[in-house]
Amino acid sequence: MLRILFVEPEIPGNTGNAIRLAAVTGAELHIVEPIGFNFDDAHLRRAGLDYHDLAVMTVHPDLESAWAALQPNRVFAFTTTGVTPHTEIQWREDDVLMFGKESQGLAEEHKADPHVTQEVRIPMLAARRSLNLANAASIGVYEAWRQLGFTGAKL
Repeated sequence: MLRILFVEPEIPGNTGNAIRLAAVTGAELHIVEPIGFNFDDAHLRRAGLDYHDLAVMTVHPDLESAWAALQPNRVFAFTTTGVTPHTEIQWREDDVLMFGKESQGLAEEHKADPHVTQEVRIPMLAARRSLNLANAASIGVYEAWRQLGFTGAKL
């Protein structure tokens, strides 16, 4: 099962959309605190409420707790500084797709974490800052899931 890791997300709608993404793809969603919103936030509820019971989601107090729970073999950090496009990775079912907070992406210490296998990027036009967090997660998860044959999906 693919695993999505959001490190310190700030915008409730993005996390709500990630809950929905986890529910419809069978991926697990892991969230590292601090979180920039309350889980009672209306935007979070509106984006993911009807899928919350269908998603596997775990909140971790810090990144070390997330690593202990995930026991990852491979972690791919999605960054604007990565060189390898996400489409060139040969995805495996137990991979972790790691994303940083909306305002800054992944901190340098998170990119340098020894658990990180590689930084990858989603191609986009030059002189563009970045994609929305939920959109980036969706693009990454769906490419990985496609390569894995859309395991469990109704095609």
